[in-house]
Amino acid sequence: MPVAVKNVFARLSAYVKGFSAAQRTIAILVIAALVLGGIALASWLGKASYAPLFTGLAAADASSITDQLQTDGVPYQLTDGGATILVPQAQVYSERLKAASNGLPSSNEGGYSLLDQMGVTSSEFQQDVTYKRAMEGELAKTIGAMDGVQTATVQLAIPEKSVFVSEEKDPTASVFIATDNGTQLSTDQVQAIVHLTSASVEGMQTTDVSVVDAKGQTLSAVGTGATGSGADQAADYDAATSKKIQDLLDTTLGVGNATVVVSGTMNQESGTRTSESYTTPTSGPVALNESSTTEQYGAGSGASKGATGVLGPDNIAVPNGTATSGTGDDGYTNESATKNNAVDHTTETTQIPSGSLDRQTISVALNSKADAVQNANLQSINDLVSAAAGVDQDRGDQVKVAMMDFDTSGADQAAKALEAQQKADQQEALWSSIRTAGIVIGILLALIAVMFVIARRSRKQEREAVDLGELDAFAGETFQLPLAMDGAADRATLGAGDAPTAVLSTMPAGDPPTEVLTTDEITAERRRQDISALAERDPKRTAELLRGLLDDRAPV
Repeated sequence: MPVAVKNVFARLSAYVKGFSAAQRTIAILVIAALVLGGIALASWLGKASYAPLFTGLAAADASSITDQLQTDGVPYQLTDGGATILVPQAQVYSERLKAASNGLPSSNEGGYSLLDQMGVTSSEFQQDVTYKRAMEGELAKTIGAMDGVQTATVQLAIPEKSVFVSEEKDPTASVFIATDNGTQLSTDQVQAIVHLTSASVEGMQTTDVSVVDAKGQTLSAVGTGATGSGADQAADYDAATSKKIQDLLDTTLGVGNATVVVSGTMNQESGTRTSESYTTPTSGPVALNESSTTEQYGAGSGASKGATGVLGPDNIAVPNGTATSGTGDDGYTNESATKNNAVDHTTETTQIPSGSLDRQTISVALNSKADAVQNANLQSINDLVSAAAGVDQDRGDQVKVAMMDFDTSGADQAAKALEAQQKADQQEALWSSIRTAGIVIGILLALIAVMFVIARRSRKQEREAVDLGELDAFAGETFQLPLAMDGAADRATLGAGDAPTAVLSTMPAGDPPTEVLTTDEITAERRRQDISALAERDPKRTAELLRGLLDDRAPV
């Protein structure tokens, strides 16, 4: 291994050994988080992106396609209850082409593709049934493409055409709808389904389509069109009418000064009404055709018309007299005339759907404590409400307007509760912000502390070391002070393992006792003198040296 690399690893090892227990724990957690994050990122980047291969598949087609994918070794995922197959994005088109070459998907819920499977030997009945199935499949696929519709099934009842029937029946259709979870078809969507189905079949009217959802609710009935139950119709009418009147009163009298209740009665009977009327043209009758006939035989006025008599043998007339001119009594004359005049004839057939309004009652209560209500005219309010609701007196509709004191205690309590809830929400939001800020500040302080410790450690490692070689040069040696030592007798008294000592000369009587210094003490004294001298020459460097010594003595 190169020396530079060894030096790097050595410095790194020394740097790590200088960590405290807390620093080592933080370093281990950071390394673990980085490793786990790297593994998760690599796994996410290496995961293939899936895209739909086919959607809206039948169970048989889904099974065949998954078998093909397993044979090819292509990973796949099933969603939407097995009706949608997902494969990696890079293999969508290749697998789709392979499925098409194998004739998949094959069961496409009918459609006009059924006509491609018919042979030349198909009977007329088979052709009619196949055509009807094809139309049902196409309608089902088209309706199933609408938003909120999960599956759709269409059944058509098309009567056979015959020349022996004077009146032909109209075709009818039944549509079953299964919506997505939590989805309710709107009235516009139901109307769209009805019109789409009726316009696809020749001779079908919009009132000939029945639409039923998966909950068993009839959204459109044959003969009545798109409608709900009687209760739903009345509720919808009451809600719509109440809203119109309430908006009117809130605009004129102020919000909260009036309340409206509408109760409507719906007629659930349906039927057909036929009426005929005849009128005569004002300019006089117009003859469409005219004929007249005249019959005459026997004696008559004018010339002789011939003899009359009794038939004899062999149908030969036997005259009983001779015809003469003039007026006779035995003649016969018959004249008749026929004249057909044009007369206007009108026949009207009306389908009466259910859900017509039989009667409605409207109750309006006004707050007498409000200034706007006290200055209002009740008759004007009555007229406005009647006009807005389309009141028909002949039908039995009624409108009642009354002034009374409103009980506002509930509204006041609700307002107080709402205000208290708003304050609580504000306090909760404030405390949540404080907690979040505290967490953020704590994390920042922890990061700052870690950075400070790391920077301090780095600064310690980068601090220039003071060369103390000159101080260590005297380690282990004996310094002799400029004082004479006694003779060999004194030196002989030293044991083999004793350190050499410097003995001061004998002081006169009354002087302090002789001080004996060991080599270590002399070395320490010399170092103190050198440090003092260094402090005088370079105080800044001396302070760094002392700080480093203190750090070295601090426990790690």
